[in-house]
Order: sequence, then C-alpha cells, then structure tokens
Amino acid sequence: MTVRAVLALGSNLGERSDTLAEAVADIVDHPLVRLCDVSPVVQTEPVGGPEDQPLYLNMVMEIETDLEPLELLRHCQAVEAKHHRERVVRWGPRTLDIDIIVYDQLEQDDPELTLPHPRAAERAFVLVPWLLMDPAATLLGVPVRQLAAAAEDLGGVEDFDASMEQS
Repeated sequence: MTVRAVLALGSNLGERSDTLAEAVADIVDHPLVRLCDVSPVVQTEPVGGPEDQPLYLNMVMEIETDLEPLELLRHCQAVEAKHHRERVVRWGPRTLDIDIIVYDQLEQDDPELTLPHPRAAERAFVLVPWLLMDPAATLLGVPVRQLAAAAEDLGGVEDFDASMEQS
C-alpha cells in the first residue's frame, strides 16, 4: 500500500548543505520510495543536547512509499550511517539526522517508532520548513502554521542560502 510520509532532516557537522542534498537523493534511491516535495533549507539554533553545538541546517521532505513504517525507519538509519552518523550523546551534534514525522495518518506508540513524531508539534526547526513546503499541512488535525507560531524555538529559525555556507 502506498502512503505519504514527511521526513525531517538535520545536520550540524561537516558540509551540512551537501549532506542534506545527498541524503535526499539517498532516501529516494530506493525502489519503494518516491520524492513528492522538499522544503527550503533553514538554519537553526540547536535545541536540547550539549551547549556550544554548531548551528543546524534543517529541512523536510515528503515522500510516497510502499515501505512499512519500521522498514522506512531502517532505510533512514542506513542513510544516516552512510553519512557517518554516530549516536554518542542524545541530541548532540551530528552529520545527519533523519526523523519520520508522519506516516500517512498512522498513530502508534511503539518503543522503536512513535508516530507522529512525539516532539514534532513543538519544534519550529521541523514545522517552519514543513510550512514552507506545504502551507496547508496539518499535524493531528492542527494546522502546522498554528503549531509553528507557538513553538518556543521559533526565534532561532532563519532562512539559509547554501551559497553562503563556508566550510
């Protein structure tokens, strides 16, 4: 069964912009995943985790997939691994982070994969790019626009021009 899913991607180590672009290509380089849309990239302050982390680049993408939720999670984790993702410190710096935000209308509270993503509704670094990609988007029936306006980290989100990134 084909479903639509929204994935959030973030990077704050290495060539952030290149990593995000390559990750989008890697995600859709699967016979059961098709790209529908991508958001603009935003630059954001780190939320949670250790202090003094580099700024993040964040974006979202919408896909159509025939993968089951846990298969999609495994695929996303394989893409993270390809980009040298290391899980050392919770919410710590990373070359690439991919989260499944929504998987169609599925609601599940599973130890391995909770859907929709349990913190997506309060994270401007997810909501703002999602809103830029899809102004009519909703999360559990609430307009993403409304959720973004109420997010505590909204002030730390700014437009990002990839031509401005210096390595």
